[in-house]
Amino acid sequence: MAQVLCHLPKFNDDNLLVGLDKSDDAAVYKINEDTAVILTMDFFTPVVDDPYTYGQIAAANSLSDIYAMGGKPVTAMNIVCFPNCLPVDILGKILRGGADKVLEAGAIVAGGHSVEDNEPKYGLSVMGLVHPNKVVTNSGSKPGDILILTKPLGTGILNTAIKADLIDKETIEKAVEVMAYLNKDACEAMQKIGVNSCTDITGFGLLGHALEMAEGSNVTIELWSDYIPIITESIDLAKMGIIPGGAYRNAEHVENKVIFKNDIKQEIKDILFDPQTSGGLLISVSEDKSEELMKLLRENNKTDSSIIGRVKTMTDKPLEVI
Repeated sequence: MAQVLCHLPKFNDDNLLVGLDKSDDAAVYKINEDTAVILTMDFFTPVVDDPYTYGQIAAANSLSDIYAMGGKPVTAMNIVCFPNCLPVDILGKILRGGADKVLEAGAIVAGGHSVEDNEPKYGLSVMGLVHPNKVVTNSGSKPGDILILTKPLGTGILNTAIKADLIDKETIEKAVEVMAYLNKDACEAMQKIGVNSCTDITGFGLLGHALEMAEGSNVTIELWSDYIPIITESIDLAKMGIIPGGAYRNAEHVENKVIFKNDIKQEIKDILFDPQTSGGLLISVSEDKSEELMKLLRENNKTDSSIIGRVKTMTDKPLEVI
């Protein structure tokens, strides 16, 4: 992919605050001294059987990039791929799930586009707003910062188990609750406190996205494995080898850039590489603000939030797990 992207034409515009030069979550374009727009899009195949729930999860995932940049979603456009062999009311339920989640975010659905495809795919193209001086990127971490994660890991493994019919209804509901939950509350908390850097944890897993943050910020990120929130059921599944293929690709990409300093169990390593669906925010905040941010998250965020590491001056490797 990188070999293809490097041949694309380069665009120079002083108002493009965040573009292709760093692996950030969204593009940011400055309109005037008080307003910048955040632009992002994402879509994927179903992760659960219920179409309404799938729509909610896909929409929450698409909206997440806006929150990771410190912005507020304003408009969304549906992206739909749908086979003509399925009843159209299934598509209606998917779109209703997405629309309800956009409404929850305080934004509006303004249209969209659909094509015929062999497998359903759904997501959103989202536009948000942010003050140009308050854009949060994934490349602003500073040595001494504390790292906070706002959702537990393990949804990729659980989604694999759902497809194989290996987990019970209660565990499915737990996974859905995490995936469908907006990062809105976490974003509002970090906006109130002021943070140095942020990214959302999705397809590249915790270590993949932490690597982007470390390399973009020219620092080393140290993660504390015992403090990372994990959906408990995913640990036993990982022990059984119920691992999505994306986790192995993530491990292959990161393996030369990470040091595991302690005897960390293989199932925990697998979860650190696990590609997340609509994961939480990884926030880098100065130590003197970290407890205040955690207090706000405990009061307002409905998923597990934990301090999971710190930022250090660059060492031999950009990632260390202890």
